[in-house]
Amino acid sequence: MRILLLTQYFPPEAGAAQVRLKEVAAGLQRFGHTVTVVTGFPNHPTGVIPPEYRGHWRMRDEVDGIPVWRTWIYPVQRGRFWKRLLNYFSFVFSSFWGLSKAGKHDILLFESPPLFLGITALVYAWFARTKIIMNISDLWPESAVALGLVQSRWMIRAAEWLERLLYRQAWKISTQTEGIRDSLLRRGVPQEKVTFLPNGVNLELFAPRPRDQGLAAELGYEDDDFVLIYTGTMGYAQGLESVLAAAAMLRHDPKIKFLFVGDGTEKPRLEEIARQEGLANVRFVEFQPVREMPRYFSLAGASIVPLKKRKLFEGARPSKMFPALGSAVPVIYAGEGEAAGLVLKSGGGVVVEPENPEQLAQAVVALRHDPQRRAMGERGRRFVAENYAWSQILRRWLAELGI
Repeated sequence: MRILLLTQYFPPEAGAAQVRLKEVAAGLQRFGHTVTVVTGFPNHPTGVIPPEYRGHWRMRDEVDGIPVWRTWIYPVQRGRFWKRLLNYFSFVFSSFWGLSKAGKHDILLFESPPLFLGITALVYAWFARTKIIMNISDLWPESAVALGLVQSRWMIRAAEWLERLLYRQAWKISTQTEGIRDSLLRRGVPQEKVTFLPNGVNLELFAPRPRDQGLAAELGYEDDDFVLIYTGTMGYAQGLESVLAAAAMLRHDPKIKFLFVGDGTEKPRLEEIARQEGLANVRFVEFQPVREMPRYFSLAGASIVPLKKRKLFEGARPSKMFPALGSAVPVIYAGEGEAAGLVLKSGGGVVVEPENPEQLAQAVVALRHDPQRRAMGERGRRFVAENYAWSQILRRWLAELGI
């Protein structure tokens, strides 16, 4: 099959969606399919296009053997929502050029959010007579409304209309979580149209490894420090203030350290909170290339994966838990619902109430002194090896699609 992947996010950008989509594209190639990617110039999350990509409206590129067509995008890091809309719609329109260069394919797989990219997918599919697979990693506009990010009634109605249209016109709809899948079924989407494409982990990259002494020295960590690592997007949904509150409660123990690796709209505010509170046990590091992340996990005694306490997030499954489990690093999940059940089922972590700094701090102390911590990490590694290796996920998904 010739499969065209349309996505606003793709490496060399860093982030969960970028890593996941590259693994999907590479995995489809390994299964014998021809894959071409149409995406924008890298700019997320810094809002800065790298020097080697500047001064171009479009470009033919390649990422680890995957052919990529890149088109212009209005870069934005932080700011008002209308700037984010410019970011979305600039690619909605510019991506038509990339699709025209990529040519006709058997299947168009597009990533949502941003939901507006569905407009491009519908137009292309109509002209090219191509089947659409809509890959949903987050329900939109439902999640944006629940978080208070979108309040305009006309925009909500327009997005809901587009959402319903896409559900009708898509050949298949892939969902990243069981919660999203169940939501679609409750809305009347036919069961035979819905497939499951969850997050996974590259077990060759994310594996147990010796402590990276060079990185530890660079960060000022000693061998007996107990490092709690958070990786990925620092946005509103994560509720990272509670992690800083837990760090404040544990500041009396100089051997407990909190390491935040990533970026996002909330990062400046979080850094300011840490500065005002004088949290010497907290350190922030910029987003790192995915191949650098195993070095950081090698320093970690546990990985913290938090979400805010919202009904919406009970159906979430944060991707950042899988590299931690693959690295045999225990997970402290501060949340409820689907992901909490997965962590407990894996035996590779513990679960605490979301936005509860006291429980989180208690879990950190308990895990630090738990003689079974290493065994917990090993159980988590076995669990993802048996259930969430990318080769297994894609084999099951392709079987659901019948291709």
